[in-house]
Amino acid sequence: MKMPRTTLEQWRVVQAIVEHGGYAQAAEALHRSQSSVSYMVARLQEQLGIELFSTEGRKARLTENGAALLARACELLGDAYRIEQLAHSLQQGWEAEVRLAVDAALPATVLISALREFAALAPQTRVQLREVVLSGADEALLTRQVDVAVGTRIPTGHFGVRLLDIPFIAVAHPDHRLHRLGRDLTAEDLSREMQVVLRDSGRANPRDDGWLGATMRWTVSNMETVQLLVAGGLGFAWLPAHMVAGPLREGRLQRLPLREGRIRHVTLFLILSQPDLAGPATRRLADELIKATSGFPRGADAAGAIIG
Repeated sequence: MKMPRTTLEQWRVVQAIVEHGGYAQAAEALHRSQSSVSYMVARLQEQLGIELFSTEGRKARLTENGAALLARACELLGDAYRIEQLAHSLQQGWEAEVRLAVDAALPATVLISALREFAALAPQTRVQLREVVLSGADEALLTRQVDVAVGTRIPTGHFGVRLLDIPFIAVAHPDHRLHRLGRDLTAEDLSREMQVVLRDSGRANPRDDGWLGATMRWTVSNMETVQLLVAGGLGFAWLPAHMVAGPLREGRLQRLPLREGRIRHVTLFLILSQPDLAGPATRRLADELIKATSGFPRGADAAGAIIG
């Protein structure tokens, strides 16, 4: 295999000149002399046979060819940095901390089971857990705020494992006006009533999944509050079947007789933020989450299996 004539160090110098606006600024940022920076660029251009910079007054600007080459070089620099990060992680053993984001729709029994197993296997690893809603998981992954997430969709540029299909049941208090109509309900019937919805925890691109567009709605921050309001007769909502199973059996909630849309299915995915850099603790926690869902009802019959 033919060895490259250029080095990552040379390309880092070119990158620094562009980032900091000139040879002198790059030399200061890299703690080098300006003459050494100039020499490395001259040597790199000689090796490539291509001018990377053009001089305009006192400023060095990338040529078109220089810009094209630097774009590819930046990918190599990023890969090299990620390799070093991975080596450091492996050298240190299991990570000291794993950051986990979990969508509010994930059953608490699944989460607790996974965390219990993980704690027994990695007692020295801290877990930072955050509950997210809708686009919150996407945002946490894209901004690298978490190492692993359970969310309702897979963000662009990521890969995920399908965990569960969560059925959401349309419910209201047994004495709610909608039940007194004595017939199958339409979207128009619902639009005249208060809907309780969950606030998207993401800020960049929040979503209104599940909202019917009615002018009357209350928006709350967590799933438990939605259940409390609906059970208190303050509106209707779609709630996860595993959350309403008890209240339905006890008569505190009643399923709405909708003509269409009685059950909605939300798919949850497990996504690693940076699979190539994931350490053994991150991967083990992901494995435990997958294992914890293995006995949970799946597919179209999940609602019937949960609520009977």
